[in-house]
Amino acid sequence: MNTEAILEHLSVGSAAISGVLAAGGRRIDFFGVIVLAAVTAFGGGTLRDLLLGALPPPWLRDPSLLHTVLIAAVTTFFAARRLRFPQRVLLVADAGALALFTIIGTRKGMDHGLPPTAAIVTGVVTGVAGGMLRDTLLREVPLVFRREINLYATAAFLGAALYALVPRREWHTEPAVYAAALTLILGLRLASMKWRLTLPDFVSRDP
Repeated sequence: MNTEAILEHLSVGSAAISGVLAAGGRRIDFFGVIVLAAVTAFGGGTLRDLLLGALPPPWLRDPSLLHTVLIAAVTTFFAARRLRFPQRVLLVADAGALALFTIIGTRKGMDHGLPPTAAIVTGVVTGVAGGMLRDTLLREVPLVFRREINLYATAAFLGAALYALVPRREWHTEPAVYAAALTLILGLRLASMKWRLTLPDFVSRDP
C-alpha cells in the first residue's frame, strides 16, 4: 500500500470515528450509526468526484475503504458504549479528517488539470462536505457554520491554498508541501480550539 492510499484510509477512518461520536446520546441504532459514519467518511469525496466527473468514486472501486470505515465505526460504537468520550475527542478526530480530506481533494483537483483556485475549491468541498451531511442528518447546524467551532472552513481553505499555490521546482519538494499543508490545517484547528480563535461575526446595522 503506497503513502497516498495509507493517507486515504486514515482520512476515512478518522471521519468514521467522528461520525459515530457525533451520534452519541441520540439513541440512534447500530445501523443508523454505521450510516452516519459512512456519510461522514465518503460524503465529501463523492461530491468532489461528481463535480470532477470522476465516477464511480473510489470507495465503490476499492472495497478496502469500506472495510476501513466499517472497522473504525464498529470499534468506536462498542467502545463508546463502555467508555465516555469527551466532546474534544470528536473535534480532534474531525480536525484530523478535515486536514487529510482537504489535501487529498486539492491534489485530486490538480491531477484533473484544474487551475489552482478551482483545486482549492475541490479541496475545501472534500474537507467539509462529509461533516455537513452528517450534521444535517442529525438536524444540527453544520460545524462549518458554527462560530464556536473555530476556524473550520478557514483552516481548510488556507491549507488547500498552500498546497495548490506553492511551486514545486523539484519532485522531492512534494512531500514537504504535503506535510506543511496538513500541519497548517491541523495546527490552525487545534490552536483555534485551545485559544478560541474566530473570524469576526457579521453584524447588520439594520434594526
